[in-house]
Parts: sequence; structure tokens; C-alpha cells
Amino acid sequence: MPIIEARLVVKTYDTGKIQVKALQGIDLVVEKGEMVAIMGPSGCGKTTLLNCISGIDDVDSGTIMIEGQDLARMSDNAKTDHRAKRMGFIFQAYNLLPVLTAVENVELPLLVGGVKAKIAREKALKALETVGLKDWADHKPAELSGGQQQRVTIARSLVNDPAIIWADEPTGNLDTENSMQVMELLRRLNHELKQTYVVVTHDSKIGKMADRIIHMENGIIMNEEKNVHDHPPICACPTPIAENPA
Repeated sequence: MPIIEARLVVKTYDTGKIQVKALQGIDLVVEKGEMVAIMGPSGCGKTTLLNCISGIDDVDSGTIMIEGQDLARMSDNAKTDHRAKRMGFIFQAYNLLPVLTAVENVELPLLVGGVKAKIAREKALKALETVGLKDWADHKPAELSGGQQQRVTIARSLVNDPAIIWADEPTGNLDTENSMQVMELLRRLNHELKQTYVVVTHDSKIGKMADRIIHMENGIIMNEEKNVHDHPPICACPTPIAENPA
């Protein structure tokens, strides 16, 4: 059974003056453990698609199945609970709270979800170690470079051991070198943890690192492209990203 399955998904935004057909009958299947990149020009509907299949936004029509569950049949509370326990999110804006340290930012979702403080701290430190930032646990976002801040965001997305990671332009605020390092980290985690990744990007180099590229235009999936990788990621731990704040 696919971990993500969308059938004939339609989403329209009504501005009051015009209606924007953001998604026009989308069909998409993602297998467990796959890394899929969604690409296309600005305004093509790729972020809308991510928001709809992750349950953040409702759809006008169509069916979205996540881990065998029909999102339309789930209450808002059930969808929120499912996202908190089974999903992780990485965005272009790091969305870190500036008054909290790295470890406090990472453990926050667990604390909100009712996890005991000691367990939340242990899990947060483990997640930071996974992304190569355990030694920076007590630093606040302003004391970290852009690449390091994005790694904290990645650690936060991993802290609940999710089945699916949704990433919307995860390298959009990074330079080329840091972008490649962050994507190599995501690819390694995808390979080692067997998690499913859906990555929205405009960067073809980022797209090439996924197993498959979904090309969109005007709310429609135009075609798919499979990438062949010679070998899985072999780095045992991430290369440290620049330590000086950007």
C-alpha cells in the first residue's frame, strides 16, 4: 500500500474577484521510503499540493489517503494529532523561536504534545546529534549560521520519529554549498531511517537528488522523471556547516 495516495484532487482559491484553480485533478502516488521532489514555476501549485496532501489545507474534491487513512474522514483534531505524531515539516523560513536555544526549539513539539520534559530533552539531543549539532544545543538561533538553523529545523522535524517529512523549499534561504550539504543530510536520513520525503523545490540540482521528480504547471502534473543514483549516501555523519552566523 502506498504511504501517500492522491486521486483527482481539486483545490480552488476564491479571492472574491476571481477564482484561482490551484490544483486541477491531481493524481499522485508515493511509496513508503521514497524521496519525491515536486518542481515547477512559481504559482504552479506545488506548495498547495504539499499543503493539501499533508492535511494542512482542505480540498474541494478528490481523495487523499495517508498511511491508509482518508483525510476527508478525519476530524480536525484527528488530523492535527496525526501530523504531530506521524509527520515532520521543514520550511524555507526556519520558524525557530529566537528566545529559545537549539535544543529547546527541537523539544518544543514534544512538550506541547505532552511528552515528559526529561524524555523530550533526550530525544531533542539525539535529533541534534543526528544532524551534527549536538555541540550547539545551547546556542540560540542568532548565534547559528543559516545552514545550522536549517539543521535545527530538520532536527525538530525528526524528533517525533515521523513516517513522512514534508519539505517546502528547504534550501531556499541557503547558498549553493550549504544547500547541497543540507540535501545530502536529508538524503542520508531518508536512506538510513527509511522515512518518506516530499520536497518542494525550484532548484533542479535539488530535484536530481530525489528518487523521482514530479513536474507541475498550472495546477497539473505534466510528467514524472525517475532519477537513477549509483549508490546510496555513504557519509556516516554530516559535514559541519559554517560556524559563523550568516
